[in-house]
Amino acid sequence: MRTEAAVLYEMGAAAPFARSRPLRIETVELAAPGPGEVLVELAAAGLCHSDLSVIDGSRPRVMPMVMGHEAAGIVREIGPGTTGLAVGDHVVFSFVPVCGHCLPCATGRAALCENGARANVAGTLLSGATRFSTCGGERLHHHLGVSAFSRFTVAAAESLVPIPADLPLETAALFGCAVMTGVGAVLNTARVQPGTSVAVFGLGGVGMAALLGARAAGAGPIVAVDVLAAKLALARQCGATDVVDASACDAVAAIRDLTRGGAETSIECVGHERALVQAYEATRRGGTTITVGLPHPDRRFSVPAVSLVAEERTVKGSYMGSCVPRRDIPRFLEMHRAGNLPVELLASGTLPLEAINEGFDRLAAGTAVRQIVRL
Repeated sequence: MRTEAAVLYEMGAAAPFARSRPLRIETVELAAPGPGEVLVELAAAGLCHSDLSVIDGSRPRVMPMVMGHEAAGIVREIGPGTTGLAVGDHVVFSFVPVCGHCLPCATGRAALCENGARANVAGTLLSGATRFSTCGGERLHHHLGVSAFSRFTVAAAESLVPIPADLPLETAALFGCAVMTGVGAVLNTARVQPGTSVAVFGLGGVGMAALLGARAAGAGPIVAVDVLAAKLALARQCGATDVVDASACDAVAAIRDLTRGGAETSIECVGHERALVQAYEATRRGGTTITVGLPHPDRRFSVPAVSLVAEERTVKGSYMGSCVPRRDIPRFLEMHRAGNLPVELLASGTLPLEAINEGFDRLAAGTAVRQIVRL
């Protein structure tokens, strides 16, 4: 079949993207689902910094590629031998296809699935296959096994989580990355306890979701850090008890003052090593610094080595919120239904596929948290 999709042929285009237009909206070929795969009609897809970091070249990927990784849709066709899904199922995508039998999967660490990671780096589905191509026959790669910026996509069954059909798909899409990553970092990776202090650096979709997760966990105080006034205002709605404008003051000193010595848990959601150092410096003795952002692979950070021992400090990475998608997405959805995760606060509006380059300009400028492409 043929479908419309946003294709990235080269990384590193100059901003503004509305002018350079790195994402080309094209009619492409989409092959039928193979064994263990399904055809999904996309309904909604979020614009995320993980997409932007591929577009601007700070997170290199194999090209050309159909972009997008945070999405929800409806199953339209089942490939041979596929179980656990049916035509008509509403689904949220997981950007790591969880194979279920490698060592990380077998030990409950599905976010680190070795076979899923290998496929994602190669730009293929879990089987190693690709299903997109140009109308001229050129192979197109999959972004994180999802390729959400397309009217239709083919994905491995392991990339899909069935959800209740009465949940709006524009809301459901947020659970595929922003909620899973941000809330998961709080509840799974950091295991934040009621009454403990939390600081969140960087208030994109993931950072805002981390605030929602901290509030749901009963944390306090909850300090939000950014440089944009509009985001700091929204942070209060998402659960921050205090906000710090890092462009106007010493953020580390401010957090240490607000938390009486430093946050017990600091969560870095910027994707820059300087922000990670700040998050570490804002963490109290015996505390934990969680890093969620994805800096360029060449970047390094340093901290006083003695502090790890003398202050019993922990630095811990959190990928995909340390989630098991088929366990945690339904769990977070139930928290949302109960009113404990008002994820609608993250939505900054909708846009058509044809306006996606302009949407990434807004994301890069920080004037939007989570824009949703209606497909």
